[in-house]
Amino acid sequence: MPAALRRARRATVALGYDGGDPTLAEQTVRLAGEHAARLRGCRLTVLVLAEGTEALPARLGAAEAGLPAEVAVHLMPGPPTRLPVALRAAGAAGAPVLSYLETDDPVALSAAAAGRAAETLVVARAATGLRAALIDAGFALATEVELVDVDRRIGFGTGSDRSVEELKETLWAAGSRFRDPDGEPLTPADWVEPAPLGRALLAELDRRGPRTVTELRRYAVTETAYRAVDAVRALSDLLDAGRVTRTPPDGRLGGDVLVTPARSGA
Repeated sequence: MPAALRRARRATVALGYDGGDPTLAEQTVRLAGEHAARLRGCRLTVLVLAEGTEALPARLGAAEAGLPAEVAVHLMPGPPTRLPVALRAAGAAGAPVLSYLETDDPVALSAAAAGRAAETLVVARAATGLRAALIDAGFALATEVELVDVDRRIGFGTGSDRSVEELKETLWAAGSRFRDPDGEPLTPADWVEPAPLGRALLAELDRRGPRTVTELRRYAVTETAYRAVDAVRALSDLLDAGRVTRTPPDGRLGGDVLVTPARSGA
């Protein structure tokens, strides 16, 4: 939110969910007020689109009482599929849109992707392929993780490598368990076994040929449950094992360093 407001001076935060937890909307409104108070001259709209709105007006009214004049709150009844209409009514066109959605509906995802710029966090049932849905909706970058202990997937769509890396770091810090590329439970920690990610990176190299470290870091962050730092560790192990080579052969393992499967002879 602070980055969006520094870039555009106005932005919309949209929540599309069932309204069953009124504290979610209340906390979002309060956080929006805190950020807007620190960034004078910005305008922020908080749009709450929820089906069950019975408990929301009173909770949001209390949260709104302490808001600066730069923050406007709109509560609209209805499912997340109404997000295009809600965003138009809130005057969100031409500015960043930051969304939290409890749906993988393509209409809602496409509306969320239409912001300039746009980021969305999606929570849906575990069987849902969120990354593909977010890419189809128009997000340049997307990732998803399956939570092992609950029947949920978390997806994130953005246009920023930095944002997707920060999101993955935040998920790891939360302590939830994910699925690794082999389908096994992955418990976040300061150090995790890099072999499953190493096998996934080798498979990516087999499919697409030599890739830079930057590209392989992005692959790890967007298409697996791992972080960018884990990709560097996995690549280091592959180099030590002679499974891949690098060009140039010396120096820091990052940026434009090209990684090639050793069996290719390159």
